[in-house]
Order: sequence, then structure tokens, then C-alpha cells
Amino acid sequence: MPEPDPLAARWTLDPAIDYLNHGSFGACPRHVLDYQQILRDRMEREPIRFLLRELGDMWERARSDLATFAGCDADDLVFVPNATTGVNTVLRSLALGPGDELVVTDQEYNACRNALDFVAGESGASVVVAPVPFPLAGPDEVVDAILEKVTVRTRLCLIDHITSQTAVVNPVERLVANLSELGVDTLVDGAHAPGMVPLELQRLGAAYYTGNCHKWLCAPKGAALLYVRRDRQDKIRPLAISHGANSPRTDRSRFLLEFEWTGTDDPTPWLCVMESIRFMETLHTEGWRGIMAHNHSLTVRARRILCGRLGIPEPCPEDMLGSMAAIPLPDSDSPVRPPLFIDQLQDVLLEQFGIEVPVIPWPARPRRLIRISAQLYNRLEQYERLADALAEVLCR
Repeated sequence: MPEPDPLAARWTLDPAIDYLNHGSFGACPRHVLDYQQILRDRMEREPIRFLLRELGDMWERARSDLATFAGCDADDLVFVPNATTGVNTVLRSLALGPGDELVVTDQEYNACRNALDFVAGESGASVVVAPVPFPLAGPDEVVDAILEKVTVRTRLCLIDHITSQTAVVNPVERLVANLSELGVDTLVDGAHAPGMVPLELQRLGAAYYTGNCHKWLCAPKGAALLYVRRDRQDKIRPLAISHGANSPRTDRSRFLLEFEWTGTDDPTPWLCVMESIRFMETLHTEGWRGIMAHNHSLTVRARRILCGRLGIPEPCPEDMLGSMAAIPLPDSDSPVRPPLFIDQLQDVLLEQFGIEVPVIPWPARPRRLIRISAQLYNRLEQYERLADALAEVLCR
């Protein structure tokens, strides 16, 4: 295994592993981890000063900086630990009842689909599933599949900006606009979007949007954003009701007051988001635009190598890819390992070839996909090694 190049050395990843799974949990650069440790040391040196005297202003600045990056007003954005929490926060704040319908695709991330099923079961609402094909020919298939399920009873549509299993960049601008014309609010699960594709949340106009900062922005784990359009904020409450619920302050909205403090926790992941954004943009001469273009190009080339070597047609257009791509694999009835149903092939690739890449049962066993990610620390030869390994294992 060759030594990592200077760019890869910016991360703490094991150089003996071809890490092609940035999409699952991200990977935080050394510089940002060092910055986080400085903040943690500062917090532990004088916890009262940090948490009660200084954190409020730091939280405000961090939100404001992230809002600028995400293309929205800072008063419409708060931090949550992850996108799953963001989805749960919105869904469990809505007043739903029997007869209401919640539309979702069959490609929704399992955790968020579980949250949707839970609130529907508690309220008597119905979950309506729009089947979206994969492989697919283009974005029209996504739009048509979702709009076909909308009725006068539809209260909300939960859609992925970028699907987790199939790694498709959905046409969210069209979907939000079309659904808005029908009087339907949209909750966009943008878990993978920040740092993978440009964001203009104000212009997008979705009622609700949540996205992780620990994935493609490379911030520490535990940092995500929740955007709530101004006219919907009075109904959205954090999952943990805390001091902000009866705060006498009048200098900010109840929405901000409630999310600012939901109990004692480590706030440093949130406070590191902008440091991560600033650091990452120094790694490419064209900043974030260059990073996104580089990762997309690497993904396209890597998928082309894998599909060509395995004789598999490319399952979606290149312009529906961001920094990930999923490829259907031959069916398998081999056992999967709990708790996250890891396919045996995923273990084989790691243990025998030193390649970390997810093999995902989808839509259900025995069908499965392999999903590659591309980040600045990856190189084309890593995907060539993956193609060689898959050809060897699948032909055994």
C-alpha cells in the first residue's frame, strides 16, 4: 500500500486502508480535531465561564457563519446533533391526525422512515410510499413518482436531497416548487448535502431542511443544521424542552431561545463547523466550488471503472451524482451482521483487501448495492483496487 499523499495526510485515517466510505460518518481533518481540543480544554478549564458566559455569543456567531454558507438568514437556522434528530424534531412537532397523509419515497433513509412511521402511528395519519426506480433514467422519474402520490389529504412530503442507499441527487428544487403549488409542505432530509452540493436554503423555499455538517463539511461528529422557514417556526419545538420554553428574553425568537440550550452537552462540534469550512476551502485552489467539482469528477470516473470492470450498466445519469455513487451487485443470500446489517462482502473487502466500502441490502435481500464515496483524500487507484477485488470475489 503506497504512503498517503500530502493531502490525505491532512486526515487521521489509517493509511493501510482504502477508505471509500466517507458518506457514512465523514472524517474530520487533523486541524479541525486540534481546534476542537482547544475548545474543549478551554471549556474544562472554566466550565461556568465557557458554558454560561461565553457560549451564547459563540453559538450566535457559529449559526450566522453557517447560515451564510447555507444561503439563509441566521434567524432561520439552528444546530442539532445530526440530521436524524432534525427530521424527528420536525415530525414530532407537527399536529397530525386521522386522514392526514405523509408522502415519502421507498428510498428514504431507514432511521428517518422509522420516525415517519412512528408519528403516523401515534397520530393516526397515513404514510404513503412513492416507489422510485433504481436504476433510473433521469429526474423526471423521481418527480412523477412523488407527485402521483399527492392528494388533497397530503400534509407533508419527506424527501431526500441525496439518497443514502442509491446515492442519487434528487431534483429538490423542482419537487419543493411543485409541492408548494399543491399546498404541501416539504421536509428535506439533506443529510449528505452540505459540502457535497451548493445550498441556497432561502431560495429553495422548503418549509423544513436538515443536513449534517459531520459528513461532507468534515466537521466533528455531532454537528448538523436545521432550517425552518420563518412562517413555520412557531410550531417547531426541540425534542428536549428546556430553559428556553419560559425565557423572559425578547431579543430573539422563541424558536432560537428553545434550541440554544436543550441541556448540558458538548457544544464544540457546532463551534467547529466554520473552522472546518474555512480549513477545507484552503485545500483546493477554487475553494468549495473546486472541492465539489473534484469530488464529483472523481466519483464519475470511479463509477465508470467499476461498472466497466463488472459489466454493469451505469444506473443513473452522471448529473444526478454528487460525491457518491451506488452500483447494483449480483444478488446474495449470505448472512448479514447486525446491528446495521453489514453484508458479508463488506467484511471480506476490508479483511482480505484493506478496503472499507459499504455493501447495502437494497431494496431488500437478496438484492444489494455497493456505494462509493469520493473525498479529497481519495485517489483513482483506490477504486481500481476495489474493482479488482470485486472481480475476484464475485467470480469465486
